[in-house]
Amino acid sequence: MIGLGVMGFNLVMNIADHGFSVAGYDKDPAAAARLRPEAKQGDVRGTADLREFIAMLRRPRAVMLLVPAGAPVDSVIDALLAHLQPGDLIIDAGNSHFRDTDARARNLEAKGIKFLGVGVSGGKEGARHGPSIMPGGPEEAYERVRLVFESAAAQVNGEPCVTYLGPGSAGHFVKMVHNGIEYGMMQLIAETYDLMKRGLGLSDDELHEFYAGWNQGESEGYLLEITGQIFSTRDVKRGPRLIDEIRGVAQQLGTGTWTSQSALELHVPIPTIDAAVAMRNLSVLESERSAASAALARPALPFPGDREAFLKQLSRALFAGTVITYAQGLALLAAASDKYAYGLDLSAVARIWRGGCIIRTAVLEDIRGAYHNQPRLPNLLLDPELAKRIMAHQEDLRGVASAAAQLGLPAPGLMASLGYLDSYRSSWLPANLIQAQRDYFGAHTYERVDAKGAFHTVWENAPDI
Repeated sequence: MIGLGVMGFNLVMNIADHGFSVAGYDKDPAAAARLRPEAKQGDVRGTADLREFIAMLRRPRAVMLLVPAGAPVDSVIDALLAHLQPGDLIIDAGNSHFRDTDARARNLEAKGIKFLGVGVSGGKEGARHGPSIMPGGPEEAYERVRLVFESAAAQVNGEPCVTYLGPGSAGHFVKMVHNGIEYGMMQLIAETYDLMKRGLGLSDDELHEFYAGWNQGESEGYLLEITGQIFSTRDVKRGPRLIDEIRGVAQQLGTGTWTSQSALELHVPIPTIDAAVAMRNLSVLESERSAASAALARPALPFPGDREAFLKQLSRALFAGTVITYAQGLALLAAASDKYAYGLDLSAVARIWRGGCIIRTAVLEDIRGAYHNQPRLPNLLLDPELAKRIMAHQEDLRGVASAAAQLGLPAPGLMASLGYLDSYRSSWLPANLIQAQRDYFGAHTYERVDAKGAFHTVWENAPDI
């Protein structure tokens, strides 16, 4: 393992716990020195000397990288190439862009070095006790480390949350979309928080109770679980709840943006995820928002309806928005699988997301079943059972979106989810007007409903009624 930060260190400990011998390298001698004393079992060694590290490994070598995406990955690979030999294997387990993964695989293949791009989700606890692992690359290379990955991965109903996903950058593309879905889900939860805090005036104690309660229902999942805990955590410095001492500025590392960019390239609509990325960007404009709150002030309005009924509606709207977000992300994976010849099994993707990863939720079992029954399902919303559940929740989503608009509270994720649902279920959309406009100003032509072919009208000279 190269890179003994939070993820790398804990994954080493996890692998060692399952009886495998592991060598760790980090430029920081203190990080390398931590390994052996903290390992409970297995042969674990650490070093800050790259030559010594390589000498610890038996051939053919398997070296995993957990370093920041981008230039650091290339730097480490370049340093390794002076010591590795044909037949050795490099595994990039960071959040690399899938196109970088493809380029590295081609370059290393020319040198006889195998390369796997592997997504790992679960944070510190997942790395230590069982993450979701998303590997892509040559299948024979995956077979060399399959037992290690299956042992270290989270287990759900006796099944490891890892499987070979496909060639090339399949693993990193799946991880990228996983993170895009994560952005969407976090934004939806944040919007329910805002509606309860500013819209209904709920206290942190009440918010804790609601999120903990929702986590016992149909929306059960890791993000709701930690959200409930966040609202019960006190600030050791000042005494009140820690959540109220945190600036409302959300950072990002790029995977959400990459997801939106890839969806645009593949012409796959993912508006909930796009809204989540945009809201993180908007959150950073703190001084502008402060000025705008005065310049564009609107009196705060009291919530006009039945509070208890609205809270139930909010919970059901969150579930609907979550499933719609999954639908968008999985539709993107289906399109990418066709475009890049990944051969993804979306049932298997849902299966390995059930445990260990950040977006694990109870509904993933139903999503797994939907793609098991219809492997070529073009969109999750076309699964009969899930469609029935979503349509049973649609009025809740409408009610919440309407209430947010009336209160003047931003809920772009929930609104985008509703807009996606209504657009996707519409057999007719007003795109005929857009195409007419394009033909008017740019002679881009249009198609007719009553004849095949491309048509153009000189609109300025066309007869009026």
